Amino acid sequence: MDTSQYFLSPPGRIDRTEAVIPLPFPGEGGPVYPGDDIASEPTIPLPFPGEGGPVYPGDDIIVEPVIPLPFPGEGGPVYPGNNNGTVILPGVIRPPQSGTARTRFLNAAYGYPSFRISIGGRQFTNWLDYASVTGYGRVRTGYHTVTVMGRNGRIYLQKTMPFHTNGLTTMAIIRTAGGLDLLQIPDSCCPPSNGWSSFRVVHLAYNSGPLDVLMSDGRVVYGDLRYKEAAAFRRIMPGIYRFFYADTDLTPMPGGLDIEGLDPAWLDIYPPHETFGSLYLNVSSGEIYTIYLLQSGSGRDQIQNLILVDR
Repeated sequence: MDTSQYFLSPPGRIDRTEAVIPLPFPGEGGPVYPGDDIASEPTIPLPFPGEGGPVYPGDDIIVEPVIPLPFPGEGGPVYPGNNNGTVILPGVIRPPQSGTARTRFLNAAYGYPSFRISIGGRQFTNWLDYASVTGYGRVRTGYHTVTVMGRNGRIYLQKTMPFHTNGLTTMAIIRTAGGLDLLQIPDSCCPPSNGWSSFRVVHLAYNSGPLDVLMSDGRVVYGDLRYKEAAAFRRIMPGIYRFFYADTDLTPMPGGLDIEGLDPAWLDIYPPHETFGSLYLNVSSGEIYTIYLLQSGSGRDQIQNLILVDR
């Protein structure tokens, strides 16, 4: 994979980690990383930005430039579908190098400010806004402490995470009942072939219950997709699709069945169920689509789509 695009439009069961206790302001003392599985030694609190102080002396992360995402609505080419202005954002993906992993960060914590993120005490990205994604950066393999800090210097989250050799992941900052947590989502996928593409949905809309992902002709692509759950990749035929998010008692498609195109007559027809959001998607050949369902308000039906397209 060598390029990626990002789409943003207003309208997983990968990790069962427990909520992390928010850390105090730097210098206030108190608990640090609460786990006792690996690398649970106390971590030196980070200082307020610009105040100096100790930093991690190692070289766990190889910081690379990332393409900053604009604030929603600030411009960029717009997808012509009926989805209230999808923003297309370019990015770059390079293959992992020996002894390293590649990861990117997604801010899926609705209602929180932008975050500064560091790995092993070294900055990964500066001020990641909600519903925004960084590019991939190389991180040395092993267990490293990820720190999520607000603009006022408050450390919202500090957690030790594994980075596997040749791993390709997205680290999502998500809401939980006890504060913030990190969800590590594997991004590895078999390269699409024979003109097909790959497709999956990741449910990160905190206020929404389990959802079915269905098409207007009645096919249920994924059933009972729960919060923090990433569906498995499926092959999808190039073409124009409309997907809906609903709570139904319909039977999902068999896991090995490919997603094939809709008859154009179905594109503007709503299914006979209460829906909580929808998406128009123009699928091109040979691409990998991940649709993140994010919150756009406090209601269950306030869901926005963040669509990452990798090659």
